This record gives sequence, structure tokens and C-alpha cells, in this order.
Amino acid sequence: MQQYELRRIQHEQRMKQLRSEIEQIEKETEQIEKETEQIEKDIEQLDRDNARLESLLSCVDQHCFPPESSSIPPLPTESDCGPSFR
Repeated sequence: MQQYELRRIQHEQRMKQLRSEIEQIEKETEQIEKETEQIEKDIEQLDRDNARLESLLSCVDQHCFPPESSSIPPLPTESDCGPSFR
């Protein structure tokens, strides 16, 4: 009978320990889910920031580095030339 009672007490202690471990795992899982949500929000914000920066970079490129055809000033024509002093 004593062995039975001892085993029962050990079993109850083990069950209590397992419940405690389960609670801890559930808390950790909840924390991981919150952190995952925050990471996803951060990624979305970074994607928006990246798109904005790419747009700004494109604008800078257009203004600072125009296409070849428009970056070369046109050759003056005779009408553009002033009076000749020859």
C-alpha cells in the first residue's frame, strides 16, 4: 500500500510539473506570436520606406542624370548666333 501511495504522490508531482511546463510554453508561444506580429509590421514599414526611397532615388536620377539626348545642349543654329563682327 505504501508503494502505491508513493507512486500516486510521484505521479501527482510529475503532473504538476508538466502543467507548469505547459503554462510556461504557452506564455513563450504567446510572446513569440507578439514578436512575430511586430516583426511583420516592421517589415511592412520597411517595405513602404524602401518603396519611398526608390521613388525618391528615381526622381534624383531623372533630375541629376537626364537621358543622353537631353543632357547634350543643342548645337546653335545660325539664327541663335549673334551678329558677326568680321
